[in-house]
Amino acid sequence: MLKKIENWGDHHHPKWLDFFRILLGLVLMWKGIDFYINMQAFSNLMRGAFLGTAISISLLAHLIIVLHIIGGLAITLGTYTRTFCLINLPILIGAVFFINISGGIFKPYSEFWISISVLAGLICFAIEGNGYLSVERQKINPKEAV
Repeated sequence: MLKKIENWGDHHHPKWLDFFRILLGLVLMWKGIDFYINMQAFSNLMRGAFLGTAISISLLAHLIIVLHIIGGLAITLGTYTRTFCLINLPILIGAVFFINISGGIFKPYSEFWISISVLAGLICFAIEGNGYLSVERQKINPKEAV
């Protein structure tokens, strides 16, 4: 089943969709860097936690930062796109359903809609794959001009 989805995505990928893949990767990197810069909100979450919980929350936060930055870079370049989309899916599902909904989705500058858009992009590119403007396509077909 996964092979059929991969095959379909490789043969039905419009070139203009690659620009959205690149934008998705850049947004993921931006959110990873933004999460790292705004660790104050993270420390507020840890303030009332026990030591074991604080350590696990800290490890999870650093894992999210690394996966967003490395995954965003890989998705932007078009290498291992499906893999990093699938890895980032649980993070975004958690962000949408547990973090952003509780913050009020109709507030001005709500991050809920950005998270929904990124989640939809991850699902799309988990199916569609790299596309024409990608590092992996250039490795496989070096004679093909973009």
